[in-house]
Formats: sequence, C-alpha cells, structure tokens
Amino acid sequence: MSDKARTLFDALDLDHDGSLTRIEVINALRAKGPTLAAQGVIPAWGVGNDDDASALFDQADQNGDRVLSFEEFAALVDRRFGW
Repeated sequence: MSDKARTLFDALDLDHDGSLTRIEVINALRAKGPTLAAQGVIPAWGVGNDDDASALFDQADQNGDRVLSFEEFAALVDRRFGW
C-alpha cells in the first residue's frame, strides 16, 4: 500500500475512527478535494462530484459492509490512480 493512499485515507477519515463511510467520503471530497489535488495528494482528475465519490466508495467496498477499511481503500486508489 502506498504512502499516498494512507495520506488520502487519513484526510478523508473525518471522524478519525480508522474507517470510511460513504457520507464521510462524499463530504470530505466535497470539502477537501480541490485542496488535496493542489497538494498532490489526489490527481486533479480524481476530484469529481458527489456521484463520483459515491461510485469510488462502491468500487472500494469489496465486502459490501458499507464501511471502507484502509486495505479496501488503498487497493482501489493505488490501482485507480497508478500509485
């Protein structure tokens, strides 16, 4: 798992509980997405709208429990963003 995935996960984990919910991902990307892109944490093309954030969540939630672990999240973003 990449350091970039960890940095992004931690930025999206608004309640700092070590997991991500759909609403957390949507809200965090809405609020922080442009800043994270400007800092190089996420590619600029990776910042989308709420539907894009929801789709990212669905792709990452491999076990269907509606919560993303770091491992689920990192597996997707490392592959998707080419890290």
